Amino acid sequence: MGRSRYSITEPDKPHFMTCTVLEWLPVFTRPETVKILLDCWRYQQEHAGLRLYGYVVLENHLHFIAQAQDLDKCVSSFKSYTARQIIDYLLANHADRLLDRLHYAKRAHKADREYQFWQEGVHPELIFNEAMMREKLDYIHNNPVKRGYVSLPEHWRYSSASFYRGLPGLINIDSWW
Repeated sequence: MGRSRYSITEPDKPHFMTCTVLEWLPVFTRPETVKILLDCWRYQQEHAGLRLYGYVVLENHLHFIAQAQDLDKCVSSFKSYTARQIIDYLLANHADRLLDRLHYAKRAHKADREYQFWQEGVHPELIFNEAMMREKLDYIHNNPVKRGYVSLPEHWRYSSASFYRGLPGLINIDSWW
């Protein structure tokens, strides 16, 4: 029996997901690497029917809530595309220490590549109702506050918190309510 990376049970409903950089390496401290993530989500919104309800990008992981008809395919292509683009960026910018760690920590079954960027899986959680959606959005938006990076969620640039406060953000967000 084959491995299943994503257990998205009802793709037509929102899911809360997490993507973590291998070994929790701090790659998203560079605006260029975050731009790769946002550009991929924009493309998927336009071409794959992705509905993005909320997100936060921290230095070594991200949380997001999304839905799409083929959500498992969107997540798989998001991780694949962003990994390739970020590794190319790191190579072009001679980020040798990060690349060495991504090579060293690569899983043995990833024999078709030199580096592994993302940890496997996204730990999807189906959003059942509005109360759960609010709980997950609060968790996402308060992540930078809990870490002491900002005092208010909407002050974190790489988050959808500003959208929910009526302020402009970096990417279009689909409102749940």
